[in-house]
Amino acid sequence: MSGQPQVHQVGVRDVKFGQRVKMVEPCNLYGCEIADDCFIGPFTEIQAGVVVGARTRVQSHAFICELVSIGEDCFVGHGVMFINDTFATGGPARGRRELWRSTKIGNRVSIGSNATIMPVSIVDDVVIGAGSVVTKDITESGSYAGNPARRLKSKT
Repeated sequence: MSGQPQVHQVGVRDVKFGQRVKMVEPCNLYGCEIADDCFIGPFTEIQAGVVVGARTRVQSHAFICELVSIGEDCFVGHGVMFINDTFATGGPARGRRELWRSTKIGNRVSIGSNATIMPVSIVDDVVIGAGSVVTKDITESGSYAGNPARRLKSKT
């Protein structure tokens, strides 16, 4: 059997950019909003409807899926993955958007490299350690790490 694959090009399309945004290609950004003074590293994907707040840095190889909003002055480390499909029916939603869940990241949140962020809400002034898996809302400022991520200390 031989056929032709359906090819989708990497690119930047339908993005609302603020002032002084720096982006290193290749990136796959579409239908999202990137505010003033942001940095977007190479090999990132930011999907439709995502909002990235002012002065936020998104490092290389990050994946930010639909239904994610990130506040101002945040840092998203290398290889951070955001998830909107919780496999609520025992497997992938297979495009059934009604099964997806949203994520809201507050201001001044730093997320370490290779962290995984499930659909959660994270308050302002939080640090997530590298490699952590955030499975529940974070309602108090401080430092969190582990799988699942747990509070290590309060912000001082």
